Amino acid sequence: MTEQQEYNRKLIEEFRAARGTVGGPLAGRPLVLLTTIGARSGQPRTTPMMYVRNNEHLLVIASNLGAPAHPDWYHNLVANPNVTVEIGDETFASNAVVMAGAERQRLWTEITEAYPFFNEHQAKTKRQIPVVALERQNS
Repeated sequence: MTEQQEYNRKLIEEFRAARGTVGGPLAGRPLVLLTTIGARSGQPRTTPMMYVRNNEHLLVIASNLGAPAHPDWYHNLVANPNVTVEIGDETFASNAVVMAGAERQRLWTEITEAYPFFNEHQAKTKRQIPVVALERQNS
């Protein structure tokens, strides 16, 4: 297990035990657990990440801290947009929709006004950082 995988494993445990609250460098940030299906493996993959609430949607940002490549979870949800979301003590099925064009730009502006560090991530990479809306599926 890599260092990042071990960090995520511990963060997921802490998130679930505390129903959405964690300490450390992510304390105070809105967090969600996103479970995607591996594009190659077909196995469920759970990733803790920050989200931004936008009306009825949760937005997740595939910044990968400004790395040159998109994060694995992003590739997974593009291959299979049916995901599971855990927020607080609630778990629900969701459809992941990658935002594009003017809508993506409008959301990016709102996100970076609230969280300017995402501009720093964008400045580190040539790729456009994706913004993904998680739309709750009707049960």
